[in-house]
Amino acid sequence: MATTVGTESTYPKLLRNLLLLEHDAIAAYEQTISRLDNPAYREKIAAFKADHDRHVQQLNQLASTVGAEAPQEGDMKQLLTTGKVALASIMGDAATIGAMRTNEEDTVTAYERASNHVEAPAEARQIFQSALQDELRHRAWMEETSRAG
Repeated sequence: MATTVGTESTYPKLLRNLLLLEHDAIAAYEQTISRLDNPAYREKIAAFKADHDRHVQQLNQLASTVGAEAPQEGDMKQLLTTGKVALASIMGDAATIGAMRTNEEDTVTAYERASNHVEAPAEARQIFQSALQDELRHRAWMEETSRAG
């Protein structure tokens, strides 16, 4: 599902929607960890989840500086991100990781856009760029692992 995160007209709305996206991603990571058989895969996915936890902390800090709404959980999209992982898990670890890779597409796109958002201050853009690098690394590992599986 293609995301619109990063196209918001205001910086506070951008922060709110990035937080929703991150909470959705964390839920999908938790779902994935609980469904993987391979312990090395579980460990890698847990490390990626820790990156998302850090993103939430950073986004919450940015939101507090401008009085933006800071959701503490995901939205209805969470059903999609976790549901496709649950369905894919029936077919094994490679399919589960492949489903997660499709979720990573949204976070990559969102942080690419956020890094260039006209209202985002320089400090926020640096945080978004760092998060983008995390997301690109996650996606690359998932692409390689889902193909190898």
